[in-house]
Amino acid sequence: MVLRHRNYRLIWLGLLFSFIGSFMQNAALLWHVSLLVPPHQKGLALGAVGLSRVVPIFIFSMISGVVADAGDRRRLMLLTQSCSALVAVGLALVAFIGVASLWPIYALAALSSAVGAFDLPARQSLVPSLVPREELPSAISLNSIMQQTSQVLGPALGGLVIASTSVGWAYLFNAVSFSAVIVALLMMRGVPARPPESTSSDNVSWGAALEGLRFVFRSPLIRSTMLLDFFATFFSSATALLPIFAQDVLQVGAKGYGWLYAAPAIGATLMSIVMVFLTRRIERRGPVLLWAVAIYGMATVGFGFSRSFWITFACLALTGMADTVSVIFRNIVRQLETPDRLRGRMMGVNMIFFIGGPQLGEVEAGVVASLWSAPVSVITGGLGCLFAVAWIARVTPQLRHYRASSPTTRRGTAGGG
Repeated sequence: MVLRHRNYRLIWLGLLFSFIGSFMQNAALLWHVSLLVPPHQKGLALGAVGLSRVVPIFIFSMISGVVADAGDRRRLMLLTQSCSALVAVGLALVAFIGVASLWPIYALAALSSAVGAFDLPARQSLVPSLVPREELPSAISLNSIMQQTSQVLGPALGGLVIASTSVGWAYLFNAVSFSAVIVALLMMRGVPARPPESTSSDNVSWGAALEGLRFVFRSPLIRSTMLLDFFATFFSSATALLPIFAQDVLQVGAKGYGWLYAAPAIGATLMSIVMVFLTRRIERRGPVLLWAVAIYGMATVGFGFSRSFWITFACLALTGMADTVSVIFRNIVRQLETPDRLRGRMMGVNMIFFIGGPQLGEVEAGVVASLWSAPVSVITGGLGCLFAVAWIARVTPQLRHYRASSPTTRRGTAGGG
């Protein structure tokens, strides 16, 4: 079992607690914004949350990946986790003071995203150095369980906290949760400061950033998984509209909102457990990945048509199940095809796709919801996801034919490492 490795076990447990707080804050922030605007402005106001989060990703993603490759990834995480805790405290103060303006919330959301732009490449690049290479697929599956469990517990607890107290306490819980990762990082032993194959060209520079960009776009498998991620989440990013569905369409209140927000993660958690046993047994990884994203889009269409809480809950849970299969195989492809010295830069480029997609998707969803309605926004988004899958499958035969026994998988990494 991959958890027998002490350093990996420490970071896994720390991130489990921290992610619960982070997903609680994400749900609380959307609810907070929805309470500060009139009903006819909710769509745009909620979509603007995604815009405030995505701009820092575009600004910092490339250089943050270089920083993760050039420096000590563990120390970088200590810094980013501490800064994230301070941002959460700032949000709590805004809520407790009762600030009625939206701009402080947007500003703090943007600052949190900027810090996260440096945290994610460091975190994703650190994991492969904590476990043997042959156990990396199991570690990725276990990471998925941890993240999805957090997505279940975080929004559900957030809904209860908001209903019984206020959004400020949800923010404050998140601030405290970062201490779990900080303690885990401090307790680690024997973690290499830099990848062993690092060269002088891997220092912080735009040349190093461009090297990572060239690597990604010269690898059809990595490039296609990133494009698939971006377009699927751009068109099917309906999370930002959940307050509208909970308040106006389904009329289920804060508790119902918490469970709807958690529904994708409930389905994802169940599927993550199954995938721990199935991942290594699935040979046709490319076709399974494409079908998983297609099911994600179909479930999104069903969510848009539904007017029943339980049907909506089931459709959202199905999106989580499909997304889990997609996430696991996308991560396996990227980690196995990327040399360690380029992992931070690969993740920096990937942030533009897998964070930029859903955040820009929230803006698109908000605009369409304002022009027509929230259900129309969700339905058209699901259809857009299906068209994107068909297009990527058609133009990337390498992904359609990708197998667990493909030569690149057996070789380990593309381009050495």
